[in-house]
Formats: sequence, C-alpha cells, structure tokens
Amino acid sequence: MNDLTGIREVADEHGLALSTLHYWERRGLITAHRRSGQRYYDADQRYRIALIRLWQSTGLMSLDEIDTVLRGRTRATDWREAVSHRITAIDSQVEQLRTARGYLDHLLSCPRDNPAAECPELRREITGAANTVSR
Repeated sequence: MNDLTGIREVADEHGLALSTLHYWERRGLITAHRRSGQRYYDADQRYRIALIRLWQSTGLMSLDEIDTVLRGRTRATDWREAVSHRITAIDSQVEQLRTARGYLDHLLSCPRDNPAAECPELRREITGAANTVSR
C-alpha cells in the first residue's frame, strides 16, 4: 500500500470533488483499489486522473471522447477517429477566435468615438461576414 494514495488526498491534489472520482470510477475511466472500505489509487490511476483532469479543464475533450481514447488499446480506430475529430473542431475554433480577435483589434484601433456604430470599414466587414454566414 506504499504507492497507493487515498481518495481524499487525490481529490485535493487535483481540485476535484470526491463525487467526481466516484463518477469517473462508475464510468470505468479509473479504477480504485479498496482497502478497509476506502478507495486508494496507484501511480497509473493517478496519472489517468491527471490526464482526464487536464483534458477536461482545457476543454480538449468530452468525457465520452476521453473514455474512447483511454480505451484505445481495444478499439484503435475509434480513438484515432475521436482525436482527429477533436483536432478538426479545435482548428475551427482557432479560426473563429482569430476572426473575433481581428474584429476586436479593429475596434481598438478605429479613431471613431463609437466604432461599433460609426466605423464604415467595420460595418462593411461585418455586413460581408453576415451575408456569407446566411448563405
């Protein structure tokens, strides 16, 4: 039991509620060792917990996608497909954020007092973008 860490310590270490670890265990994402009615996690499970926490906290993947990736050794094509799908979605989000950043940069650099209402360049750009989206 030397390399086992109690559930409360693991939860505190990762800023998680105990119920989150219980839920992940019920879903089969992690596995606890049980001793005297208590849950303990070995180094491999603590790594999985850190991985799940990281992927969730960054919005990288949903729990269903994380489950698919973690089970990848039994269904290799499914996890690769899930990862490819997320990469495509992230690329789309990055492009949307770049576009939004461009609009915000323009607002800051426009010499008008109220660029959202008065800037003809921004109006043309936004109208053009809106027409493209509505098609």
